[in-house]
Amino acid sequence: MPKTLEVRCTSGDCELDMFELHYTYDMPDDVGVTDFSCPYCGETEGLEEIEL
Repeated sequence: MPKTLEVRCTSGDCELDMFELHYTYDMPDDVGVTDFSCPYCGETEGLEEIEL
C-alpha cells in the first residue's frame, strides 16, 4: 500500500487544519512534507507532518 502523509498547516492566517497526501507506488522514498505547499494558503514553511 502506498504511503499516506497527513499534514497540518501552522500558518496563523490559514483556515485549513489538516490534509492528506496519498502517494502512488512511483513516488520516490525521500519525498516528504517539505516538498509540498498548503493547498489553501500556499505556504510551505508552516507545514508539519502529523504522526499518529
